[in-house]
Amino acid sequence: MDYAYELKMKVRDYECDMEGIVNNANYQHYMEHTRHEFLLSVGLSFAEMCQKGITPVVARISISYKTPLRSRDEFLSCLRVRKEGIRYVFLQDIYLASTHTLAARGRVDTVCLVNGKLSECREMEALLEPYFEKDE
Repeated sequence: MDYAYELKMKVRDYECDMEGIVNNANYQHYMEHTRHEFLLSVGLSFAEMCQKGITPVVARISISYKTPLRSRDEFLSCLRVRKEGIRYVFLQDIYLASTHTLAARGRVDTVCLVNGKLSECREMEALLEPYFEKDE
């Protein structure tokens, strides 16, 4: 699968539960960190956007857990992005790096508030457009 962005990370001990596997909530953190790093790589800084009155927010998130990650596992957090109306949809997969086994799959719908109102964000769209999945 072709991804717009991939980020390699490593599980930290404190992210694991008593069973020694990554607590489910941490997958959402991994996905959020990946989105933020992707946005920075295309020239979008959350701090700078907020100063301009642009606030991207998560409207909906769903995660399917497939295979658990464990302490010190290295993993790849990958994303694709597409536009659906006013929403930016991030399709995110997390793989165990050593075997490329799917650990989690997520869909994150985001929207933008511009000066406090739900709105199109031309600045964000212009920078993300080259990465949007194309309909085949």
